[in-house]
Amino acid sequence: MSTLSDLVYAQGRSSEDDVEWLHRLAGDGQLLADLAFADIVLWVPTSDDSFVAVAHARPSGAATLFYRDIVGDRVRPQWRTQVRDAFQSGRIVDSASPDWFEETPTRVRAVPVARRTGGQLPAIGVVTRHTNLGEARTPSRQQITFNDCADDLFGMIASGEFPDLTAPTSPRRGAPRASDGLIRLDVDGVTTFASPNALSAFNRLGFDDELEGESLVEVVTQILPAKRQFDESLPVVVTGRAPWRTDLEARGVTVSLRTIPLRDHGTRIGAIVLCRDVTEIRHQEQELITKDATIREIHHRVKNNLQTVASLLRIQARRSHSEEARDALTQAMRRVSAIAVVHDTLSEGLAQNVDFDEVFDRVLKLVAEVAAAPNTRARTHSTGRFGTLPSEYATPLALALTELVTNAVEHGLAGQEGDVEIVAERSDDRLEVRVRDTGSGLPEGQVGRGLGTQIVRTLIQGELGGTIDWHTIMGSGTEVTIDIPLRYIVDAGRSI
Repeated sequence: MSTLSDLVYAQGRSSEDDVEWLHRLAGDGQLLADLAFADIVLWVPTSDDSFVAVAHARPSGAATLFYRDIVGDRVRPQWRTQVRDAFQSGRIVDSASPDWFEETPTRVRAVPVARRTGGQLPAIGVVTRHTNLGEARTPSRQQITFNDCADDLFGMIASGEFPDLTAPTSPRRGAPRASDGLIRLDVDGVTTFASPNALSAFNRLGFDDELEGESLVEVVTQILPAKRQFDESLPVVVTGRAPWRTDLEARGVTVSLRTIPLRDHGTRIGAIVLCRDVTEIRHQEQELITKDATIREIHHRVKNNLQTVASLLRIQARRSHSEEARDALTQAMRRVSAIAVVHDTLSEGLAQNVDFDEVFDRVLKLVAEVAAAPNTRARTHSTGRFGTLPSEYATPLALALTELVTNAVEHGLAGQEGDVEIVAERSDDRLEVRVRDTGSGLPEGQVGRGLGTQIVRTLIQGELGGTIDWHTIMGSGTEVTIDIPLRYIVDAGRSI
């Protein structure tokens, strides 16, 4: 399924600012559908004077008319004239008579989507509201209020006042919806309507009276514990003056509030306050934060322990009288240090994925001591990008590359001056890494059988499911090519 951006750009009639506006509006499509008890469809014009649906929201409290997805479909003939009239005139257009959709009577309203550009209000799309008349019944007070709120928002859409781009974006997790609780405020911040769910949420916070007729600011002031800090945005949220979102906490209960100021051609006429009890969600988030902090601390301690082991190996190597033992201990120290680099990176962030380009830059520094060996002058540099990898793949890859680069310096450039180049090429389904040196090449074209070679084969082929190939470059030098299928990582259930 194409995304909203893809569908809009495919028509060739919208700018980046238009797409951003449409994205914001589509993000509140569910709110509009729930308030209007109707299907909401967002249309954009095509190059051949028609319209295509780019977003659709079904109501939570009423039956949908569109059981099949209509995103990507062109506007039906019976709606085309109404949608075009709304788009061209910049005015809301209601259907003159009931429209029949699959033997169901419906009422259609077409609302132009205006975006203020300078002093102009050009329409960039159309929102249609499809109300199912087959379920018509005497509306309750809540339904009447919800419909009034929907009408106010549709008027703001037509006048370019909704969505509000000054509203800060916030996580969707725990975002209040109309069915969670709705409070209608007048221009002075006095509650004119509170849904049963909204009243229940405030009762759990400690307010035992009716909300209607009360100033929401005074209600919140009674609820808040004395001498307790609160979000600075809370006053403007509960007065209905700013399109912000905040949390209200009292008596161990957390209620998320989202305010949508209502305007009539620039004049503030009141506000909608959506509220939702998010106590359990906030507890879960706090638990996750605690677990993340614990995991970071574990990675930090593992890194410290590995560095301690590396230091002990370095000390032991310096005290060794055997050249062979000294080399073996130094190589072990370098391998442990490479693993420590990955854990150090993981300890700095919340995600269990690592920016491997940063890791590899630090890994290259581990071979600096080798590059500075007597009679060897090696220059190492890397090109391309590795991208982000999960930790379980970053560790074996970092260790394998440490072995390869160290081997290129120690053996490929032994006793001479030269270059070691690492080239990384990342695509959607594979990662290819080439390690080249300008040394003497493989002796008689044979790959060594030492511990380092065995380690590299085990890590690349066994743990990463990749392939590795050694060959001599025409003229001089050696090139090692590593190919890791990223699809293998996804198939293994470890998404990158």
